[in-house]
Amino acid sequence: MFALPATTEIKKSLPKKAIYEKFGLKSAQRDAFDADISRIDIVNVVSPSTVPGLKEGDRVKEFYVLLVTLKRQHYDEKNILLLTKLIKQNMIFALAYNDMVRFAVVHEKLFALDWELLEDAALPLMGLDLDKVWEKLVTTIGKFEVMEGVTIEEQITIDGEKQKVIKQIETLEKKLKAEKQPMKRYGLYKQIQELKENLEP
Repeated sequence: MFALPATTEIKKSLPKKAIYEKFGLKSAQRDAFDADISRIDIVNVVSPSTVPGLKEGDRVKEFYVLLVTLKRQHYDEKNILLLTKLIKQNMIFALAYNDMVRFAVVHEKLFALDWELLEDAALPLMGLDLDKVWEKLVTTIGKFEVMEGVTIEEQITIDGEKQKVIKQIETLEKKLKAEKQPMKRYGLYKQIQELKENLEP
């Protein structure tokens, strides 16, 4: 499945009842989870034993692919994050709705790709060891690159801070357009320029 080697394929269902019992979910939480998710199946496990020639990483020993069949396309991300607490493993989520799927992963935060046809969806294994394979999958799904000399976690933090600054600039630019007083306009303009300078590498 998903263009992964046949040797990685498994079929193990995760009953929703077990999730409810494990976390002691309240009635409202169970209803919210059930409204989004129809079923959950582990469909692949990628490890040195299932992919010959792939080495174990220093940090990643294996990872799972979970097929999460959704009842609706616009789901609550909290329900996907809940699954990461159930299984303490590295996981790639294949969120499926009708004939569409989008890959998602939680690494420091939740990342997700755009929807695509299920029959076209693929998870290429790029790298000689699981650390590299995992990093490539996270950066592909997260749509970012890791700069030389920093870890993937550091890069996610850096990108997160940049996004905060970009949003701050956008807010100030809206205020600048609406502001009539020249002195206040100049002050806002200066703030915007300083923030833009901070964004430069």
